[in-house]
Amino acid sequence: MAVAVLLSVDGRAQTTPLCKKEVPRITFDNISPPFDQFDYFQKHLFFPFEYGASSFSLINAWWLAEASTLVYSDAEYAWQRLRQAGFQQVQFIEHAGTYCFVAANDRFAIVAFRGSEIWRREEHFDAQRILADLKTNIDIRFSDWSEGERVHSGFKAALEEVWTALKPEIEKLQAQGLKIWLTGHSLGAALATLAADRLGDVQGLYTFGSPRVGDKGFQAHFHVNAYRVVNGKDIVPTVPGEGPFRHVGERVWIARDGSLQDRSGREGESLDNGCGEEINASGDTVKGSQIDSGLIIPRAFRDHNPMLYSIFLWNALVEKRNADGNM
Repeated sequence: MAVAVLLSVDGRAQTTPLCKKEVPRITFDNISPPFDQFDYFQKHLFFPFEYGASSFSLINAWWLAEASTLVYSDAEYAWQRLRQAGFQQVQFIEHAGTYCFVAANDRFAIVAFRGSEIWRREEHFDAQRILADLKTNIDIRFSDWSEGERVHSGFKAALEEVWTALKPEIEKLQAQGLKIWLTGHSLGAALATLAADRLGDVQGLYTFGSPRVGDKGFQAHFHVNAYRVVNGKDIVPTVPGEGPFRHVGERVWIARDGSLQDRSGREGESLDNGCGEEINASGDTVKGSQIDSGLIIPRAFRDHNPMLYSIFLWNALVEKRNADGNM
């Protein structure tokens, strides 16, 4: 257990234990957002956001995973949590199904895009149908982007829905000297990627469970400091399928044990060796003949849960503090 030291208002040092969070069982009750019982930005004062970072920051990865999860909640709830985390200004922008918030203090701003829900809690969970939808129903047409690059038509169209309102908000904050950070989970990750490329002058981009966004030209001309976090066997980073679409940014992979790994293997290949492992409706692991397609949550869907990204990154932060001897 790591112990953090924080000065009290009278200047005396206070020690506070920093504990890892328990990884919850993922069941039909908690596989999809929003997660309004989650303790967002817990103990954030011990890990101040590194708003000037130009390389990978585990602290920033955790903050931005929290924001990417919180953006699924309604505006009033999100505003309360963001205010507690030290953001004085929050703008919520929504149009035609695209939703994001811009949360700012006097040093930096976080732009978080909401993703799509691959399954709604009120629906019957049919893994085969959801998988088929992901593979065949996703709009895989290209649209022109800039300088000959092409990007996913559906992602571009979704960004355009909020761009007219979003761009001046960001430009206003940039004019005040604030560092701009973009983030998102799932579809939100794709929108954050396109927004970061279009803006150009941003401090960084962290995405979680991102699909592929553009073609080889887009990949070659993408120059934003970007980190693409992938949890285990998360299925969404494998779509659209390999071919003309490409990922951008440096890959950071969360292994089965919660440790962070550098990218290895070919693009789109799962590095998790837990082949065949699934999770049943109670959150228990089942294998082989135990699997009933109507009762299990495939690991590929479980690992896409945005709350898990936040928890694993928090636990990695605590582990790193402990290993570094920051008591």
